[in-house]
Amino acid sequence: MKRDFLNISDLNKGEILDLIDYAIYLKKDKYKDQTLKNKSIGMVFMKPSTRTRISFEVGIYQMGGQPIYIQGSSTQMSRGEDIKDTGRVLSRYLDGLVIRTYSHKEVEELAKYFNKPVINALTDYLHPCQILADLQTIYERFGSIEKIKVAFVGDGNNVANTWIIASGLIGFNISVATPKGYEPSKSAVEEGMNLAKNTGGNIHITNDPVEAVKDADVVYTDVWVSMGQENEDEKKNVFKDFSITEDLLSHASKNVIVMHCLPAHKGEEISEDVFERFSDVIFEEAENRLHSQKALMNLLFK
Repeated sequence: MKRDFLNISDLNKGEILDLIDYAIYLKKDKYKDQTLKNKSIGMVFMKPSTRTRISFEVGIYQMGGQPIYIQGSSTQMSRGEDIKDTGRVLSRYLDGLVIRTYSHKEVEELAKYFNKPVINALTDYLHPCQILADLQTIYERFGSIEKIKVAFVGDGNNVANTWIIASGLIGFNISVATPKGYEPSKSAVEEGMNLAKNTGGNIHITNDPVEAVKDADVVYTDVWVSMGQENEDEKKNVFKDFSITEDLLSHASKNVIVMHCLPAHKGEEISEDVFERFSDVIFEEAENRLHSQKALMNLLFK
């Protein structure tokens, strides 16, 4: 039976922890896993990408597979072909599909009609592949995940939504600080809190970044204006007090690390001095996209 990865909660806690261990193992021997030998994996990208595209292309190649990059504007989907028809056609050619696009509902529909594994490489609602790499990075730095506190400061976007669900799934604490009107999705908060009933994770939503960062082990941020958003100047003004600065970090744990999923707009969501102080963490986090996604593909395709 095929498995998709559209939401971080498509994996259970044990699978995520095992996946992290395997990703760390693959980090030491990049060609060890040949799960994708003689397989062709399509990569449909409706949005521009650096880390996601390259990490998947390289990972598929290292696992013995053939990555096929498909620019969204070059497909018939961009001209109105039904998603379900596209899914049924691609099922005849490909062994798996990675998709990075705008609408999460479109990905869900595509997965319904594509009869092999589908991986969500980013939608307007979730970014689960990013959080897998982030969890690996935290584990490598702290030796565990369950006991840490993550503070997410910025826009309640797809990354924040996924962090909240991951908190409930695994059982760590998260505090999300956004300006009023920019809170995370209610459905993500509800899912996270329902999952947390079984794991003990604590999910806190606030409009005060100092409150969120207090005693945090990890302070995390993302760009204030995501791709496709038009109100850039307005958002920058609203978010001006939600920047990760040394002053804000003074409220966090003394052993705090700062993470950013990149690209970074230094001087906006994060000051340049903070970014450079934690650049080793941030670029290790970026590298881990490759390893965690390979571990994920091993799980889905083996």
